[in-house]
Amino acid sequence: MSDFHGRVLIIEDNTDIATLLVDFFGDRGHVVDYAHDGLTGLHLAASGDHDVIVLDLALPGLDGVELCKQLRTVKRSNIPILMLTARDTLDDKLAGFAAGADDYLVKPFEMLEVYARVQALWRRFGLGGRTLLQVADLTLDPETREVARGDQPVALNPVPFKILQLLMENQHRVVSRREIETHVWGDAPTDSDALRTHISAIRNAVDKPFSHKLLHTMHGVGYRLHDKGDTPA
Repeated sequence: MSDFHGRVLIIEDNTDIATLLVDFFGDRGHVVDYAHDGLTGLHLAASGDHDVIVLDLALPGLDGVELCKQLRTVKRSNIPILMLTARDTLDDKLAGFAAGADDYLVKPFEMLEVYARVQALWRRFGLGGRTLLQVADLTLDPETREVARGDQPVALNPVPFKILQLLMENQHRVVSRREIETHVWGDAPTDSDALRTHISAIRNAVDKPFSHKLLHTMHGVGYRLHDKGDTPA
């Protein structure tokens, strides 16, 4: 399998280590972003534009473990994370994995081992883990951001796309209005009609041109996207 050459986010407050990592990955054809503190790192990580995150734990502003927790639970990010840290006890490692890390490497480290572990994470979650979401004849590719119903492409703006992806990932259950709003807008105040407008855009794009409806409103609860034609819409 070919080597991974993608976008790596380095979150590390030690300037010497950060420079070493940025130069090492950059010399090997990666696009590298860098944050020196936890809050900046969380902001960059939440953008969702990175393939792998290399994360230090002892960060100013926001600890690496807390950053990881927020990225997994609040931002709902599944970007693979390699923790690099001087904290070497078993409890430290368990805390890192509990927060959502996918791998853990103790300082001091060899750059080739960091690189090998990042490659392994990419093979596990990237090249080997690309998932095409599908409900009936509706498909969504999270990587290319292409949506289609049967053989017909479906055009969606970014917010309806994000909502549709959440609904397709959770086709086994009803997704509440509050969950959707938090997923899209976080804790920022939202116009009461904003979600309704985006749901309408999704319905017009993926259901209106077709006889078989997939997007169902569960009144007073939320929405569900699934292949059950007998569910009231």
